[in-house]
Amino acid sequence: MSDTSANSTRITRSPVSGGAPAHDVPTMLRELAWVIHRSAPERAGGPIPTTEVALLKQVLDAPGSTVGELAAALGLRQPNASAALRALEQRGMIRRVKNDDDRRVTQIMPTDWGATEHHAISDAWKEPLLEALGALDPDDRETLAAAAPALQKLYDQLKTRL
Repeated sequence: MSDTSANSTRITRSPVSGGAPAHDVPTMLRELAWVIHRSAPERAGGPIPTTEVALLKQVLDAPGSTVGELAAALGLRQPNASAALRALEQRGMIRRVKNDDDRRVTQIMPTDWGATEHHAISDAWKEPLLEALGALDPDDRETLAAAAPALQKLYDQLKTRL
C-alpha cells in the first residue's frame, strides 16, 4: 500500500503487474494481453506461432494484400512476415496469387481451410476467457461488459497507429 495524496488515499497494488497500482489500466491490459497471448491454442497438427495467427487474421481482414503490406500492417520485418507466410502456405491456410494487372506483384489470399482454422483458433482462445469471466462475480462481469464500448474505442485508436 502507498499514500498518494495529502488525504491519504490508498492505492492497492496488484500482484499480477509486479506491484503496479491495481487501477493502472495500461499495465493491466498488457498483462491480460500477455496471458491471452500465451494461451495460443494448438491447431493443424501442432502449435501455431502467434505471428502466424496474426498474419492469418490480417490476410482474412485484407485479402489480396502483398507481403510488404501485411508486414507493415502488423509492424513486422518483411523477412519475418515472409517466413511466417511460407509456414501458413505449407499448412494450406493461404495461397499466393499473381496480380492480373502486374504479374510481378504477388497477392496473399486466404484459403477456405485458413478461414476455418482461424475461426477454430478464435473459438479456442475464447474458451478460457469465457471460463474466467464465468468465475467472476456478477458485478465484475457487468463492469467489464459496460467497459466494452470504451475498450473498442481504445482498440480503434491503437489500430490506427500501427
